[in-house]
Amino acid sequence: MSLPSGSPASQPSETQPPAELGRVEPAQVRVPLTKPLVTYILLGVTVGVYLLQMLSRPLFGYDLLLAMGAKSNTLIQQGEFWRLITPMFLHVSLPHIAFNMYALYAFGVSLERHYGRRRFLLLYFIGGLGGVVLSYLLSPENSAGASTALFGVVAAEAVFLYYNRRWFGKEAVSALWNTVFIIGINLVLGLSPGIDNWGHLGGLIAGGVFAALAGPLLALRGEYPNLSLEDTRSLNRAFVVAVAEAGVLLFLVLMTFF
Repeated sequence: MSLPSGSPASQPSETQPPAELGRVEPAQVRVPLTKPLVTYILLGVTVGVYLLQMLSRPLFGYDLLLAMGAKSNTLIQQGEFWRLITPMFLHVSLPHIAFNMYALYAFGVSLERHYGRRRFLLLYFIGGLGGVVLSYLLSPENSAGASTALFGVVAAEAVFLYYNRRWFGKEAVSALWNTVFIIGINLVLGLSPGIDNWGHLGGLIAGGVFAALAGPLLALRGEYPNLSLEDTRSLNRAFVVAVAEAGVLLFLVLMTFF
């Protein structure tokens, strides 16, 4: 979902000058935006992995996804911990990857502009890790797909809109409820057989926690008419939160070995 078109995310917002200045001209508020390079790289890598899956199918047959790193509780318990990350780059079918890549483009492009590249990448991997870990803990089935990370991204957009709603106007409230509605619908659809809804829920929780603790929190800075919205949270904070979350998730996995 893109942020509302009338919001500072897409164009400079306007604010009236202080009354004592005696002016009527609005001030232009600059909003920090980053080109969404990481989103495009993730799109390219995931599509490239899927093409590799198709080319490799004659070699591995029906065990292809498992051979390339799908989530398998049995293999994770044997020490193949990379399977906590690799499933987010694998997909079962063309419709599966098409839907997920559309969601990554729709949500990732707008959100990365505010998160910045490194923080957005941290969010994506924390969402994916959280989804696979909860699936490992609560579901015995093998699974794969970027939806774990994508639920983290969608949760982060909802948190971002909520925390910064004062800067985005009334359209932000509508966008926030629309995002919540999309989350709810997809969780309900995830109850269908063959869908790893625990992975969705894990990504949602991990991404939401990361966004709440380390996502952009905008504040107005400067003096009229030179105003700008600046992020009050540092990248270092995002790294600390990401490491802490990853540590908790890995601890939960290791607890199952005892």
